[in-house]
Amino acid sequence: MPVLQQFPLPDAGEGLTEAEIVEWHVAVGDTVAVNQVLVEIETAKSLVELPSPWAGVVTQLLATSGDTVLVGMPIVEIDTDPAGSAPSVPSAASEGSGVGGPKDSDAQGGGAVLVGYGTGGAVSSRRARVAAASASGSAVGGGVITAPAPVGAVPAGGVGAPTSGAGGSGNVAPGVPSATVVNGSGHALAKPPVRKLARDLGLDLDVVAGTGPGGIVTREDVLEQAARAQAKELATYPEDDQPWLATGTVSADGRQTRVPVRSVRKRTAEAMVASAFTAPHVTVFQTVDVTRTMKLVEKLRADREFADVRVTPLLIAAKALLLAVRRHPEINASWDEANQEIVYKHYVNLGIAAATPRGLVVPNVKDAHRLSLLGLARGLSELTANARTGKTSPAELSDGTITITNVGVFGIDTGTPILNPGEAAILAFGAIRLQPWAHKGKVKLRHVTQLALSFDHRLVDGELGSRVLADVAAVLQDPAHALVWG
Repeated sequence: MPVLQQFPLPDAGEGLTEAEIVEWHVAVGDTVAVNQVLVEIETAKSLVELPSPWAGVVTQLLATSGDTVLVGMPIVEIDTDPAGSAPSVPSAASEGSGVGGPKDSDAQGGGAVLVGYGTGGAVSSRRARVAAASASGSAVGGGVITAPAPVGAVPAGGVGAPTSGAGGSGNVAPGVPSATVVNGSGHALAKPPVRKLARDLGLDLDVVAGTGPGGIVTREDVLEQAARAQAKELATYPEDDQPWLATGTVSADGRQTRVPVRSVRKRTAEAMVASAFTAPHVTVFQTVDVTRTMKLVEKLRADREFADVRVTPLLIAAKALLLAVRRHPEINASWDEANQEIVYKHYVNLGIAAATPRGLVVPNVKDAHRLSLLGLARGLSELTANARTGKTSPAELSDGTITITNVGVFGIDTGTPILNPGEAAILAFGAIRLQPWAHKGKVKLRHVTQLALSFDHRLVDGELGSRVLADVAAVLQDPAHALVWG
């Protein structure tokens, strides 16, 4: 006989409590093998593919795309013995007598109960009662339920004639589109082709304002409502395969779109609120001439050892921050509120804030303090590539110690970044611009950028924060400092 196994949603990492179903890779009736990908889920940290723990046939999908499911709840049912023989059917002689015969409740409900499905009679009983009441015109709640009027029917008084209702006389002024005229069944007036068009477009005809004679809904009214109900792509970004607003629901008047808060955006919001209102933020700024850094970047791009990686000024800024942390290790810390302790980290997991279509993620390069400049370049390239494709693993997002956010890539000069939770500092790297600058006693055009360092004032005072930022600026101004401090 069939052996049914239900696959519960596992913890995809780091103690997560829920995940959203993004896309099923199987359907009911599909034969699956062990470790075949069943579904793609979105956690608070990343997209994760879940493999099948069994071989068999999919019998049920217990969650649909877009559902948020708690860890431990079953999401799919698989028959691991689809070739097994079915249980024997009781003989007619045994039915209705002795053990195993039908109960009174089964007879009343229309048959035996299948677990999880109920009885046929129970499902249809409400519809039967409504149908009976409609046929007999019985009173419900003080009003009489009448049989619905034919599609497109017009009240006896003609199009635009008064319709009865609890709210008043029901007089409708002909040609006024401010409200939808309804017939005796409570539905909008429209001709059959218009009703079919509304069904094809997935519209509720009763919310469409009619502009026809007497308020009847016309074809143009339906098409206009359908245009207003389409999701507006208010924001799109390069390489977006699905604009973030396309999942929203547009209001009837087309003036608002509501988009569900998905896992990454929801968790980012919670983390930023907790960080902003827990850690007292202080931000210090410095403007620096990075002309020598730009020359170094050009030399590295021409170097054969760096041919397979992307070299940008961000790479030099990351290395400068690592050197500053080496000189001032107290900045690489976190505040343990529960134990009232400051935790100093003897390693640097360098986080890089990445804006993706799914929201802000901050993967980190593990043990970045041990990497050469080439190793750091490869680590940064891998992190950004995974972030853009949504393949960042939970491990890459955990245990960061200090972060860089590159606002300059958007043409922004600087900002006051919010700390990543559990970290003491975050560096904002601004846009690099050619501008007049005093150099060797003369005003020349130089490459200039602005740096901003936000830090947790509970464990980093102004002097420490300023020294760290000054060291980063010194390396960017003259990369030769890296040889001395490295």
